[in-house]
Amino acid sequence: MGKNLVIVESPAKARTIGKFLGSGFEVRASMGHVRDLPVKGFGVKIDKKGVHLAYEVIPDKKKVVDELKRLAADAPTVYFATDLDREGEAIAWHLIEALDV
Repeated sequence: MGKNLVIVESPAKARTIGKFLGSGFEVRASMGHVRDLPVKGFGVKIDKKGVHLAYEVIPDKKKVVDELKRLAADAPTVYFATDLDREGEAIAWHLIEALDV
């Protein structure tokens, strides 16, 4: 079993928060938004449950998302410590969806 994972938005915040939490926590940065609507196509899925937006991981963030997914799989608890605003909430929601936690 790994360490508890704390995900923040920026590397500077990760370093600062990591100093306070101690050895039981792994603090990582998402580097901002990790998903967006596709560049090609409509970005909409229609199925029996209704209409859904078809987000995909931003190509430049694939490596970050893969690393966070790996860490989250081993972590007993994953904390999303994004900013307390609309953007932070959106980033946390997209991370939850992308990491399957």
